[in-house]
Amino acid sequence: MGNKGTRYSSEFKEQIVELRKMGKSVKELCDEYGLGKNTVREWIKEKEPVLNDEGKEISKKEYFEMKKKIRELELENEILKKATAIFAKKV
Repeated sequence: MGNKGTRYSSEFKEQIVELRKMGKSVKELCDEYGLGKNTVREWIKEKEPVLNDEGKEISKKEYFEMKKKIRELELENEILKKATAIFAKKV
């Protein structure tokens, strides 16, 4: 079952994605570097550009990180609203 738990640096992942963009097949990359096909495909998918509403490109990974941060901030806002209401009643 592959190299479970092996960690690769972000620089290495970026190099693999760049090599793919330059025309190397996923199979060639896997054979040459001893990587799993799903691993390489996931790295490529993470680096695929997504257009934001301003027309700027960001990676899918950055996009999902931003969505997660927005959810966290919305939750924090709800907590603060409830706390404000509780403190306003006490006064």
